[in-house]
Amino acid sequence: KETGLAPSRLQLETTESVLLEHNDMIGTVIAALRQSGVRIVLDDFGTGYSSLSYLRRQAIDKLKIDRSFVRLLDEDESARAIAKTLIDLARTLRVEVTAEGVETDA
Repeated sequence: KETGLAPSRLQLETTESVLLEHNDMIGTVIAALRQSGVRIVLDDFGTGYSSLSYLRRQAIDKLKIDRSFVRLLDEDESARAIAKTLIDLARTLRVEVTAEGVETDA
């Protein structure tokens, strides 16, 4: 409010471990933030506990696939399969997805 920034222009990042460790409290905070228009981003997706149940419970606007999967796309079939699956999951859930670390020639 103090800055005049529209809430929809603000993205706050959290990690899987935070969602799992403080689920009730975080769920309440996330709901209030989203209701005000703030977007919630799940960072480093796939490197934490990776419990998919919180994706169903939490209102997440965007998943950021961790660069540890992305940097191996050109050489590791399992990394490609994981990245593709995460992208498909995000699309199915109608959640935006970003792959971190795509700044290579490959």
